[in-house]
Amino acid sequence: MAGKSKYKRVLLKISGEALMGELDYGLDPKAVTRIARDVQAVQSMGVQVCLVIGGGNIFRGLAGAAAGMERATADYMGMLATVINSLAMQNALERLDVTTRVQSAIPMATVAEPYIRRRAVRHMEKGRVVIFGAGTGNPFFTTDTAAALRASEMGCDLLLKGTKVDGVYDADPIKVPGAKRLDHLTYLEVLTKDLGVMDHAAISLARENAIPILVFSIYESGAFAKVLSGEGRYTMVSGRG
Repeated sequence: MAGKSKYKRVLLKISGEALMGELDYGLDPKAVTRIARDVQAVQSMGVQVCLVIGGGNIFRGLAGAAAGMERATADYMGMLATVINSLAMQNALERLDVTTRVQSAIPMATVAEPYIRRRAVRHMEKGRVVIFGAGTGNPFFTTDTAAALRASEMGCDLLLKGTKVDGVYDADPIKVPGAKRLDHLTYLEVLTKDLGVMDHAAISLARENAIPILVFSIYESGAFAKVLSGEGRYTMVSGRG
């Protein structure tokens, strides 16, 4: 059981691929429920939680553009995919009795609230989990950038990036068996070494607003609560060396 979190309000960014589980495409209900349980565990620690979910399990704008589609149109399609994932996560959380709100940067009043910063903050103050859909609402920006933007707007203490591996390594741990996990990096190290933690716009935004980024494995059940307690394996990115 994880201990007490030193963070009051956090944003969790996960990829759409994390919702695929063992599938090659789309949503695996078991994977969605497992992540929802992790979010529930963190909320039960008294932490205010918001989420940004990618859409790569359904449609990826860059891939569409590479196939000859207009980039802006492909990106808008990707944003709609993130709303589908957000609604799936909302459903999984509410089945666990976690009150949740989805806010979309692209207005679609039938299925989600419009993104309103003050309303989102109020939801979290009332103990609701807020899921931000449709990225920033603009093409040419990734959901990583959307996560850094929303974390800045919400005044989050920490931005977490849930990935397939338990941190940032000095080489690809899947391809290089002896790769070493790095416990800490500075924003500048991530940018200058092009480590691919998040895109450069997201790292720069986090740096400007002094929001540390914690990289951990969202595929490990219970890891979300553990890393907030300072336990488990992760890499911290901040301004301090």
